Amino acid sequence: MARLVRDIMTPAATTVRPDASLVEAAQLMRAQDIGDVLVVKDGRLLGLLTDRDITLRAVADAVDPLSVNCLSACTPDPVTVSPDTELRTAVELMRTHVVRRLPVLDGGRLAGMVSIGDLVRESDPDSVLAHISRAVPDSGPAPDIGAAPEQGTEAPHGAGAGPRAEQEDRRPHSG
Repeated sequence: MARLVRDIMTPAATTVRPDASLVEAAQLMRAQDIGDVLVVKDGRLLGLLTDRDITLRAVADAVDPLSVNCLSACTPDPVTVSPDTELRTAVELMRTHVVRRLPVLDGGRLAGMVSIGDLVRESDPDSVLAHISRAVPDSGPAPDIGAAPEQGTEAPHGAGAGPRAEQEDRRPHSG
């Protein structure tokens, strides 16, 4: 018997109002350790907003994320599936539309979300991607990228300090 989206989907999806600011959406994503929210008005799905949308459609253009609403930065009318959609169909939709998440609508009402991680955990539970998808995200404070490392700690990988950088500095230079 074919597996269905309902068997693996996340039953709850986080939503925002279309007029919510990108800052509100980003704070909600951070608080819930998620990378997307659905833009909904009066029970109707209007769009899907990802952390990548915020970065590319506002921050990269130096637009004030407090002045931009979620509706203007989201992907409008996202591809959706129903809980009764077969998993292979969901995979094909993701491949065809080059998306990583599909909102799940049941009779036009939001029922949840299915992600590429959900599909990988189902199809290949021992894969590296499945393990990554199951891992608890690092929700600690972001590093201060411009700051010098504290006494007794290494700089972030590739930052030019710490044991790795010292080893690289001892290598003969060619050129």
